Amino acid sequence: MTDKNTDQYKATLNLPETDFPMRGMLPKQEPKRLEKWQQMDLYTRLREKGEGRPKFVLHDGPPYANGNIHIGHAVNKIIKDFIVKSRTLAGYDAPYVPGWDCHGLPIEHKVEVTHGKNLPADKARDLCRDYAGEQIKGQLQDFVRLGVIGDWKKPYRTMDFSNEAGEIRALAEMVKGGYVFKGLKPVNWCFDCGSALAEAEVEYADKQSDAIDVAFPCEDETRLAEIFGLDQLPKPAAVVIWTTTPWTIPANQALNMHPEFTYALVDTGERLLVLAEPLVESCLERYELQGQVIATAQGEAFDKLNFRHPFYDRLSPVYLADYVEAEAGSTGIVHSAPAYGMDDFNTCRAEGMSFDEIRSPVQSNGVYADDLPFFGGQMIWKANPQIVEKMQETGSLLAHKKITHSYMHCWRHKTPVIYRATAQWFVGMDLKGEDGKTLREKALAGIEQTKFYPEWGQARLHSMIANRPDWCISRQRNWGVPLPFFLDKATGELHPNTLELMEKVAQKVEAEGIDAWFKMDAAELLGSEADQYDKVTDTLDVWFDSGTTHWHVLRGSHPLGHEEGPRADLYLEGSDQHRGWFHSSLLTGCAIDGHPPYRSLLTHGFTVDAQGRKMSKSMGNVVAPQEVMDKLGADILRLWVSSTDYSGEMAVSDDILKRTADSYRRIRNTARFLLSNLNGFEPSRDALPAEELLALDRWAVDAALRLQKRMEEAYANYRFLDVYQQVHHFCVKELGGFYLDVIKDRQYTMQTDSRGRRSCQTALYHIAEALIRWVAPILSFTAEEINEHLPGERPESIFLTTWYDGLFALPEDSGEEMGRDYWEQLMEVKNAVNKCLEDARNEKLIKGSLSAEITLYASDALLADLKRLGEELRFVLLTSEVTLKPLAEGQDARSTELDELKVAITASEHKKCTRCWHHREDVGSHSDHPELCGRCISNLPEGPGEERLYA
Repeated sequence: MTDKNTDQYKATLNLPETDFPMRGMLPKQEPKRLEKWQQMDLYTRLREKGEGRPKFVLHDGPPYANGNIHIGHAVNKIIKDFIVKSRTLAGYDAPYVPGWDCHGLPIEHKVEVTHGKNLPADKARDLCRDYAGEQIKGQLQDFVRLGVIGDWKKPYRTMDFSNEAGEIRALAEMVKGGYVFKGLKPVNWCFDCGSALAEAEVEYADKQSDAIDVAFPCEDETRLAEIFGLDQLPKPAAVVIWTTTPWTIPANQALNMHPEFTYALVDTGERLLVLAEPLVESCLERYELQGQVIATAQGEAFDKLNFRHPFYDRLSPVYLADYVEAEAGSTGIVHSAPAYGMDDFNTCRAEGMSFDEIRSPVQSNGVYADDLPFFGGQMIWKANPQIVEKMQETGSLLAHKKITHSYMHCWRHKTPVIYRATAQWFVGMDLKGEDGKTLREKALAGIEQTKFYPEWGQARLHSMIANRPDWCISRQRNWGVPLPFFLDKATGELHPNTLELMEKVAQKVEAEGIDAWFKMDAAELLGSEADQYDKVTDTLDVWFDSGTTHWHVLRGSHPLGHEEGPRADLYLEGSDQHRGWFHSSLLTGCAIDGHPPYRSLLTHGFTVDAQGRKMSKSMGNVVAPQEVMDKLGADILRLWVSSTDYSGEMAVSDDILKRTADSYRRIRNTARFLLSNLNGFEPSRDALPAEELLALDRWAVDAALRLQKRMEEAYANYRFLDVYQQVHHFCVKELGGFYLDVIKDRQYTMQTDSRGRRSCQTALYHIAEALIRWVAPILSFTAEEINEHLPGERPESIFLTTWYDGLFALPEDSGEEMGRDYWEQLMEVKNAVNKCLEDARNEKLIKGSLSAEITLYASDALLADLKRLGEELRFVLLTSEVTLKPLAEGQDARSTELDELKVAITASEHKKCTRCWHHREDVGSHSDHPELCGRCISNLPEGPGEERLYA
């Protein structure tokens, strides 16, 4: 055959053709689509399109306006974007207003480092506001580059005047409800911050401490003898405590013993020691002493028994407490410094100790007050050795060694923090509202009403709320929303018109920002009585800022019109937010509205490297989202997020992302095949009705419909890994491994406008329309690119549509003849045959599958099924000839993975058709076209055409 004839026949084929490129060139192409979204104002268009639809509100937990975004930020925003886009495609109006947390110590600290400490307060606030604004600009650009669609023109910022004013009004609501009070309590205190810390601002790290055993001499030896049933004590006695915080000993005011423990009086020679009976042996070994137990007594008998401080002239009474433990290494007696421990504080207060009686010698900078005997003016950590030396001097030190243990640290400065009793403002967990219920009760009830993803989050948050202390909401900083209170100088009570005054302050802040409060003279609001009141200068905990966004954003600066009011459908953040934003939002929502501000909570895990290690610059394992987008594209990052189980740790590395890129190529190439085979197809003109489609094509559309139902369900329940796996599996198995493989012959060789080809294109079109929407929430840029290449009238953005409604199911009467089970079985047969053909190729028996003729030996039932396809079975199996015989005759044939099937393979002795490449007996027998088979001659433009019934 001449080259001229080859070209002539090639021109009669319907070869695939598309402008959709094989390579995505994502880093180059994605910014162009972002520009298009901006030019068309896609977010506004989505709001217009969604008007009248049911609402779905995902409320954005604000990231902190400090530093570049990291991979954790990217994960968070991408998951949110999956949800908002999938809900939009599901027919909801799903607005998304991104936000930022702008106040707080990290920003103030950054300004101090850059511009120096001791700045005028108003200057510091101006610099903080400018710094936060610049940080937001950088983060916003990166979030937009990730493909996240939202109201980027008007995000919420907690430092916007309207939000600052709204936060004051939220505080007023809680004051009105009776949940806010001032009190002296131990709070987490950081010397570097110079402020109280929230629970979420404390992390644990190893610290080396001085572990000491200290003897407190008995003051009332007569009573101690009676407790142990003795007439008198034979020698001096002391109770022994163990602690890892020598610096708290100067503040000791009591001792705690467990009422149900048995305590022993141990004679050690020089003196008697009181120890928990189970610990006597280990304690004596630690003290390098010999001793004998001479009596025992129950802990409850020691109540109010006085001992003496080891080096100060004051008493330390015993207060009974259930929290005392008898762990190995301890003594079963706890020393109590109420200023520096929550249990200590609560027990001493319960025993009648007044606020004024609580000793708190440690100042805000960690230095003892100058008037503290022996240690005044010293930093507590540096004073530890001297305190130990002082107890050695007084003979009260029984043991001392260095230990390394887990200890509280500031999450910003990475320095140790302490509990420190200070006068602060609190939200009371156990104060009752007007309905007679405590905030704790409301919050716990609210947790039960909330749906959690994953479910274990419910128990975690429940435990935190059930056991948490009152919430300290005040901070001693400049950059924060003020607590706009006036306190009576004589009584310390709030002004009787506090709520009205707070509203006036809110109005001023709404116009001028928080500086309005700090610059305000009290007389502006209080007039002649200003001299009777002190103006509070504390600022609110930054968790109060974000925790009240349901008030000052959802029904304040950005009302979203949800029928539930400020109650969002979903809050979504990292799992650490059970003690952060979820927590503070729950408490403020229950205090203000009586219920949580959310109906569902979703948490995702943290990112780690391939070995499960935290990301660290020093380890060189940091994956920066900006670099990934520049090298691979945002869609690869988005696909990785979807392919990872977000409920636990999320492993990411360059290798993992490269594998993700491979998966992306599979999905992209599938889309490209669909598009290339829709060349010349105009849906309005060429699409066939369902009843005219060939059986295989109807099955393919039905398979897509079944998958779409699973997609919708997976998206609705935030199972993005399911979405990824099922779409990838569909592209690999049903499409790439079966359907697309089978239809190539029909698509390429049949006449352009034949029923067989148009049936195939109709199915491809419907599948493509569905596929583009399945992947759109995840591969947003790629979906938009596919949308631009699909035939027919196209929407300006795929996100202006909903899930595709053009799919249709197999007819109910198809039954066993050509139903779902039938084609599933054929897929199994094809896979089994393919493996045998591959073996035959490796054995050099055949060059390719079309050069083979095969005989299938099958069970009676399978044989009957295969016969239904008749001559078309060879097109399904991609061989030139198929013969069917009973399984019993195939004893020498190749076994397959199917028990009911064996295969015999021979190389065809017939010539190959130049046009379809099938080896057919009639090739060479047609004088006009000696290089073609009869089927291809009929499929030439001037021929009568081939008829296909099934495949």
